[in-house]
Amino acid sequence: MWYVAEVVMKIVVAEDPRNVVHQNLVLISADAPEEAYVKALQIGKNSETSYENPDGKAVEITFEGLSDLDLIDEELEDGAELTFHYKVDVSEKQLQSILQPKDCLRAFLPHRPAEGPNYASKEILAEVERRIKEGE
Repeated sequence: MWYVAEVVMKIVVAEDPRNVVHQNLVLISADAPEEAYVKALQIGKNSETSYENPDGKAVEITFEGLSDLDLIDEELEDGAELTFHYKVDVSEKQLQSILQPKDCLRAFLPHRPAEGPNYASKEILAEVERRIKEGE
C-alpha cells in the first residue's frame, strides 16, 4: 500500500530571528498505517542536517513531526488521486477563489529566491559553480 506523509521541517539560520517551516509531501510504501508512520518519522529524522550558508552562518534543519499521513486508495499511475481535501456548502465566489489560472500554478512560476533567511548550502552552491565552470 502507498501512503503520503506531510513531514514538517524547521530551518533556523544563526543570528536570524525568523525561521522557515517546510511541509514536505513524501511517498511511503508500507503494509499498514503503523509501518507507514514509523517510516515517515524515520524519513523526517534522516532529513535533519546542519551546514554553513554562503554568508558563513550556521543553518540547522530539524524534523518537527508529521502534519498528516494518508492512505492512497488508488494504484499509482497517471491521473491517480493521491489525496484530497473537501469543504461543505461552498459558495460560487468561494469556489472561484480556489481556482488558479495556469500562469499562477507553481509549476509555471519562475524560480525566485526564497524570502526570509538565506538557508542555501555554501557547499552545494560552490559545487554547482565548479560544475558550470568545468562545463558539466
